[in-house]
Amino acid sequence: MFKSLRNDIRVIKDRDPAAKNTLEVLLCYSGLHAIWAHRLAHFFYKHQWFVTARLISTISRFFTGIEIHPGAQIGEGLFIDHGMGIVIGETTVIGNNVSLYQGVTLGGTGKEKGKRHPTIGDYVVVACGAKVLGSFTVGESSKIGAGSVVLKEVPPYSTVVGIPGRVVVQKGKRLKASHSERDVDLNHNRLPDPIEDQIIALQHQVALLQHRVEMMDHQQDERCVGKMRPLK
Repeated sequence: MFKSLRNDIRVIKDRDPAAKNTLEVLLCYSGLHAIWAHRLAHFFYKHQWFVTARLISTISRFFTGIEIHPGAQIGEGLFIDHGMGIVIGETTVIGNNVSLYQGVTLGGTGKEKGKRHPTIGDYVVVACGAKVLGSFTVGESSKIGAGSVVLKEVPPYSTVVGIPGRVVVQKGKRLKASHSERDVDLNHNRLPDPIEDQIIALQHQVALLQHRVEMMDHQQDERCVGKMRPLK
């Protein structure tokens, strides 16, 4: 247990440059408090003390602003940064070394029973305000862009942006994942913009058409000048 607690603190110090020391992490990081409260709630949930489990999660939500259902399964190394507004549903499964930012929702759709929330693979980064809704898997080492709404399966090593979420980057070959904290890619601000790419492509096409129209006008003017020349 103490090894797990030390690892939770180390994860924050490794991934958040604002963390100055261990005491600050212990006292001031709501994401850490929410994870610890969830472990206790999950223990009672597994032993079918459902009301006690929900009461613990409700108290944790009141103090941290992070709602994690006691039934959610969370792996090691979860990093919750500025966790206000995060919601994690009952049948959510989160792998190891996952990073969640504020406003993320890992939710379900409809009223179906059973597995209805997403499965998040190892080393996934879900950026601010992203919504992952439904029972599908987000592949390992993927990145979900800020504000995206993901409604279907995400292959491993992919980058997803937009509403609805679209895969805009995916490695052609599967690389072997390294189990090192240094390999967690937190650069969720540098993501491709498919809308910008389409606009640039349209601008290029318009410029090409404009050039062709100008060439045609020039040729037409030359023909008109030739017809107007006096005969010798």
